[in-house]
Amino acid sequence: MDQASVVIIEDESTVRDTLAEHLKRRGYRVEAAATAAEGLAHLAAGAADLVILDYRLPDDDGLEVLAKIRRQWPEVPTIFMTGFTNIEIAIQAMQRGAYDYVSKPFSPEEMMVVVDKALEAKRLRSEVARIRSTQVKQFGFDHIVARSPEMLQIIHLLRHLAESGPRTILLQGESGTGKDLAAKVIHFNSPRAERPFMNITCTALPESLLESELFGHEKGAFTDARERKHGLFEMADGGTIYLDEIGDMPPSLQAKLLRFLEEKAFRRVGGTEDLLVDVRIIAATHRDLRGLVAQGHFREDLFYRLNILPVTLPPLRDRPGDIPLLADYFIQEYNREFHKEITGVEPTALAIMQTYPWPGNVRELRNVLERAMLLAGGGRLTLADLPAEIRQPPARNGTGEGESVIRLGREGIDLKEVERQLVEQALKRTGGNQTRAAALLNMTRDQLRYRVQKYGLKPQGD
Repeated sequence: MDQASVVIIEDESTVRDTLAEHLKRRGYRVEAAATAAEGLAHLAAGAADLVILDYRLPDDDGLEVLAKIRRQWPEVPTIFMTGFTNIEIAIQAMQRGAYDYVSKPFSPEEMMVVVDKALEAKRLRSEVARIRSTQVKQFGFDHIVARSPEMLQIIHLLRHLAESGPRTILLQGESGTGKDLAAKVIHFNSPRAERPFMNITCTALPESLLESELFGHEKGAFTDARERKHGLFEMADGGTIYLDEIGDMPPSLQAKLLRFLEEKAFRRVGGTEDLLVDVRIIAATHRDLRGLVAQGHFREDLFYRLNILPVTLPPLRDRPGDIPLLADYFIQEYNREFHKEITGVEPTALAIMQTYPWPGNVRELRNVLERAMLLAGGGRLTLADLPAEIRQPPARNGTGEGESVIRLGREGIDLKEVERQLVEQALKRTGGNQTRAAALLNMTRDQLRYRVQKYGLKPQGD
């Protein structure tokens, strides 16, 4: 760590001066103090990266000074120096938060090794903290873009789950609805945010490797197990494990997962010792777990253990009112990435996007907009920028109903009848989904419901 700042608190001038000289030769900035008061003053005056602290000081006890440093500057590691016969004091220092200890007498080279390790550990902790801070910002609740009542309820539920800290959560929904994002939002807005978030897809590895990835293995547990391996459950201690596509987890692993959820304990592959960790399990699936239970492909007891707090993310076709917001969000994101200045989506293209069923959900919408942004020159995205399957008229997308053309005849027209027909057509096109029908007519669902009642139309329901 170049130009790191080290504070030495040592009353013996020979030891103090020798340490300072060697540290300066290695490129460190050094402040040397003969008393506790002087050393604490150096710490208060400016940022320090490391403290080297002696046990015996003329004005204070080294352990008490260590306690003050830990309270006021907890991020600064401290190396404790003590006499060879004071090993018990050194152990107390470690218990009170010292990074390491060095027994006197010691060589400067010995101390430099410990100093380098302490500063590297501090650098790594700072980098991890920076990355996690970025992740917390990246996965804030403001990154769930929605205004539909269904999604606003989901956001409220996710916020509650993040704050309340249940040990198991089940996320359900079609592929592309945002289960991965929901899992990260829960984790990075919870008290576990500073701990690891471990993600594994249950379909990504064969059963033997998946078990080792989750639970780890002992040396010699199988042919290629040349050394002990820590699994995700150990590495995620205090944090979250996200099990994507849990509906495809092999039955033998389902049993081990159930045991962990019930006993909070597991064993490495080939191990005999129970290990205890504190992790939250967020499981996700696009499959019907109840159906899998009925077919005998998923354990019923595990299903009920996971299904305590289920969250079902709605498909995009059921919330077309969110499409304009999502489009703007992705356009701004790709403007930054591609260095473009697209201002939005032309109204005709946006209206077509709101009638498209989006079988790939938000993921498909994102991909469509990325492609459009890459091809577009500037201004607003138009119908021509969209793929052919989205540009096709609704009848060719499988709706099949005939479209009436409204013309103003010689005798005029009954606007109420026109409105009634349009409401009826919108309901028919959306299969009775009032939220989507309202979006087609550019009105709120309450406004649509009022017209359904006004004209005596069959509600059909969402």
